[in-house]
Amino acid sequence: MLDLISVGAISTVLGAVASGTASEAGKWVWQSTGALVQRMLGREVQAPTGQRQLDELSGQLHEAMVRDPRLAGDWDVFARTVRLASGGARFAPRLPTPSRDFENRQRVLKQLDSEASRKQDGRPRVALLHGPEGIGTTEVALYWGSREAAGRFPDGQVYVDLRGAPGGAMDAGTALNEVFRQLGLPEAEIPPSLEYRAEHFRRCVAGLRLLVVLDHASSAAQVRPLLTAAPGVVTVVAARDPLLGLPALRVPVGPLADKYAHRLLVATAGRPAVEAARHLLPSVLADCAGSPYAVVSAAPRLAFVPPPRRERTRLPAMREPDAVRAAVADSYSCLDPVTARVHRTIALRPWPVITPGLAARSANLTVDEAGRALAELAERRLLDPMAEDRYRQRPAVHEHAREAAFREDGAAACGATVTRVLHGYLHFAEPTARAALPQSWRSPRPADSDMELTYASQGEALSALVVEAANLVEAVAAADEFGMPETVCRLVRALWPVQLKAGHLEILLPALHTGVHAADAHFPNTRTAAMTHAHLGFALTALERYEEAESELSAAARDERAAGHVRGHASAVEGLALLRLAQWRRPEAYALLEEVGALYAGIGPDDEGAADLPRARALLERHRGRALTGLGRLDEGRERLGAALRYFRTSTDAYNTARTLTDLARTYVDGTRVPDEADRAAALPLIDEALTVLADERADQHLGYLRTLRELCVSPPPTV
Repeated sequence: MLDLISVGAISTVLGAVASGTASEAGKWVWQSTGALVQRMLGREVQAPTGQRQLDELSGQLHEAMVRDPRLAGDWDVFARTVRLASGGARFAPRLPTPSRDFENRQRVLKQLDSEASRKQDGRPRVALLHGPEGIGTTEVALYWGSREAAGRFPDGQVYVDLRGAPGGAMDAGTALNEVFRQLGLPEAEIPPSLEYRAEHFRRCVAGLRLLVVLDHASSAAQVRPLLTAAPGVVTVVAARDPLLGLPALRVPVGPLADKYAHRLLVATAGRPAVEAARHLLPSVLADCAGSPYAVVSAAPRLAFVPPPRRERTRLPAMREPDAVRAAVADSYSCLDPVTARVHRTIALRPWPVITPGLAARSANLTVDEAGRALAELAERRLLDPMAEDRYRQRPAVHEHAREAAFREDGAAACGATVTRVLHGYLHFAEPTARAALPQSWRSPRPADSDMELTYASQGEALSALVVEAANLVEAVAAADEFGMPETVCRLVRALWPVQLKAGHLEILLPALHTGVHAADAHFPNTRTAAMTHAHLGFALTALERYEEAESELSAAARDERAAGHVRGHASAVEGLALLRLAQWRRPEAYALLEEVGALYAGIGPDDEGAADLPRARALLERHRGRALTGLGRLDEGRERLGAALRYFRTSTDAYNTARTLTDLARTYVDGTRVPDEADRAAALPLIDEALTVLADERADQHLGYLRTLRELCVSPPPTV
């Protein structure tokens, strides 16, 4: 049986709780943990913010239990309610389908076999495929992984493209988020911080036989958090460089020999076309220089080869030393004018995703015309398909197209194109954000835009924003570079529904930081500046970057106060209070909540924000009740929570009704002690009502937590 008072076991339980704070239920357990820790240690303790602090706290708790064995009983009750990550995947993901045209990589495949079958010695099994762009590292990884899928990796094969935008790189936190998504973990179960996220990943895959392919890696630091020494997990990394700081078997991928390049050309273009062009094959193969990308790109041109008797004729030469760049240039020369314009204009910014809508704005086309042009570019290997109507430019293609745009169209026309795209994104984002979250005063106002877009539901509007989120972040960067601070701030505000409802915080952070810098420089001490600071502060709080969050929320409160916006000032102070609750600093949290109450009292019946006051005050009462409960002032906490519950019941707000019922139940039964009969009798009807309220809601985490509390009421554990 697990020794529940060993330092390692205590650390495991605390780590599991800390990893679960992305969900509402996880936050409740974290608050209960703080109350228990402070009760056991007999003093105020701030929440740990990393593994080192967590280990130190575990040692202190162990010492306390050794001194007073009665404390072990409380810990035993609590530890039994914590759900440890049991590992396993809810889905068995599969790799993208590899190309049918795969030639002569036997040496490389044998090295991958060797690393995957290496005797387990505590080191991660990692192979790094490296070689220049277009050499085929991705195809090797996909071919080998698909070949080995059934026998070696029955639990699944994860594929993550770390490339991000052209020339960009996905951060490790976002990459782990994508891994969890493919394994079937809901967003609410993904830890907020990178450190806890990496630890959660290692726990989840510990018993799996899994392949992880990390494509287009740019640094060792980007990859390390995704490595695990789990015996059944093999990681294959594909990169242009050997990433010397990465502990891996390095497998160079070199050019194809002419014999195999010829085979690939036949497989791609067809034997008749190759035979018709046999008099040109030596020059074609020489130009391709063994690059599979260049060979495949050359195939469509063989259809236009003149008759063999014109022996002096050769294909348009690829004279550049880089075979990939030469292949791109040659494919570009075969495009019709409209498709060529699309090729150039979509490359003026490193857009993460190329869509028909983006291409239409860039090239002044209809969406249908742009869609046909993108399909042609994909056929010419000048775009890589990601999903239906979603494409990506590889770096060499992006570089060529951007240079061609400035060379052929001129800097002024290129600037006008980017400005047109930015206006298009603004006219899309503002009404869509308003449709996604119409009840929030933080959403764009109707007066912000003269365009209206119709959506069937708030969810549909939110989905439309989420699909474009990465490009909207790039639009913020472009607007900042083009000296358009108002556009920067308006786009940041339009991202609020994505931040609040969908997460994706790592993706949004660069835009939120840019918004703060632009607003401070151009709109200091205004509501606009306050909005950017608040949105960044809320994101940093959710990511558990508490010191940074405090600075931003304090700045938001300062700017709202300077602008005379009482509702916004109260919201920023409330954000600081919730930050203090997350840090287990309850006295400070309660004092800040009292300040919020005083600010609300200053809003008159005709003032801005007055209509929202009843709901805002109910939420404040709930937060006050939570803080008082944590301070041990249970009767006062129940009174505050009861006031909030009365409002939410009458307002038909199922979500907040269930949350407040749960808060009230936790004042009697919270998993940190064995409840007595009176506590169980008081908590049980509250829990059952919350379960009923949530019956038709998609709230699995919340329901699971309520069932845990109910079990404590119905079958309390024995005292130790």
